Amino acid sequence: KTSIGKSIARALNREYYRFSVGGLTDVAEIKGHRRTYVGALPGRIIQALKKCQTENPLILIDEVDKIGRGHQGDPASALLELLDPEQNSSFLDHYMDIPVDLSKVLFVCTANMTDTIPRPLLDRMELIELSGYVADEKMAIAERYLAPAAKEVSGLKDVDVNLEKEGIEELIKSYCRESGVRNLKKQIEKVYRKAALKIIQRLPEEEPSEGSKVREEVREEQEDATKREADAATESTGQPQEAPKLEAVQVPPDVHVSIGKDNLKDYVGPPVFTSDRLYDTTPPGVAMGLAWTSMGGAALYVESILQSALTSSSRPGFEQTGNLMSVMKESTVIAYSFAKSLMAKEFPDNKFFDKARLHLHCPEGAVQKDGPSAGITMATALLSLALNKPVDPTIAMTGELTVTGKVLRIGGLREKTVAARRAGAKTIIFPADNMSDWLELPENIKEGIEGHAASWYSEVFDIVFGSVDRHAINQLWAKELAEPEKSDKTTREDED
Repeated sequence: KTSIGKSIARALNREYYRFSVGGLTDVAEIKGHRRTYVGALPGRIIQALKKCQTENPLILIDEVDKIGRGHQGDPASALLELLDPEQNSSFLDHYMDIPVDLSKVLFVCTANMTDTIPRPLLDRMELIELSGYVADEKMAIAERYLAPAAKEVSGLKDVDVNLEKEGIEELIKSYCRESGVRNLKKQIEKVYRKAALKIIQRLPEEEPSEGSKVREEVREEQEDATKREADAATESTGQPQEAPKLEAVQVPPDVHVSIGKDNLKDYVGPPVFTSDRLYDTTPPGVAMGLAWTSMGGAALYVESILQSALTSSSRPGFEQTGNLMSVMKESTVIAYSFAKSLMAKEFPDNKFFDKARLHLHCPEGAVQKDGPSAGITMATALLSLALNKPVDPTIAMTGELTVTGKVLRIGGLREKTVAARRAGAKTIIFPADNMSDWLELPENIKEGIEGHAASWYSEVFDIVFGSVDRHAINQLWAKELAEPEKSDKTTREDED
């Protein structure tokens, strides 16, 4: 986000100034201190104008979602005047104490989430959401910029060390799944640092001769003399002198290092992420949904099981686990109610939900999960159990579900589509209201995936389960739920 701000300033031919308000609790940092205080200074805005020496710079206010609040005022409220076009033509800094026209300044604020930004402040800004990088974009950034820069920083610019394309792909897939490239940059730098260490360790150690020992002593004496001269110059001038440059290690030209997929773990350790697909063949009661997190998209499986055997005397029940938050818990209840309603309408003789005690679970219980977009996935998992019919493991779905079966709009379709490809899905079901988002996706993201838009759950049912034998479904659990036959008891009376 910060680099985008620099690019905007360069494109508009404006001066650029950035300051962060993350953790800021003092309103005087923005509006300045009054001149009566010792060491008083103008606020950051006036300092920006002073440094840029123009009245129309681009000022980037970074991490505006992490702004604090303390006993010294509310900086978020101070930004209201700053970002309001109707008021910032006469911005009053406490130190300057004269109105300053900021109407020509272009303000760009960055944030990772909008939930923590005060609503009045958010209303004064035009919101532009930036989706995370997909794998192809990360690959291009790594090959063109990250890898060459990391190689040069590690001192391997003139050494034949090559991080292959397959190695970068493995890094992106199994080590770095965040939406940006910061962690990818760290891992690439780690690869080259480890490569430099391995090269140094392989170099043969030269046995010191008598002549080399003498030369070493002379060199140490020269270094000590140089250091004494530098200290003396520093004391006389007050300016620190540059340290003498060390001689670089000469790497033989026959050293060749290639880092690919097979030997990558020797440099960065075992993979952090394994395959997204938990099931190669899904049993009845399991469906693959899609989630959207701060790290991008992810496959979210929903599992449902029968807790106890079905009998005519069993009682229904429903339990959900998986560290679900309030909204997602409501989604499970809605999915359960809708599944019972659909079975009652379409298959009235199937009494599965009238007698079944069910348990619904979302794996990775250590991760908090919230949001309504898994509604159709939960309903599909429950219906799969009731119909005793497994769901195709290559079908992924996302969409909010209402109790009447309406499929509502969701967010993060781009990231979820990337996650579906990564999990090996060939079909993705999404709400019809998201059709415009689907059409805007680049073809390289949709490659190999067939998209289906659904307005009602009946359309999802037809895609997932296809045509079903109604008579067979109605009689599916008849044997388990049949009343036990009462045996005739005969009594024999003894005659006296």
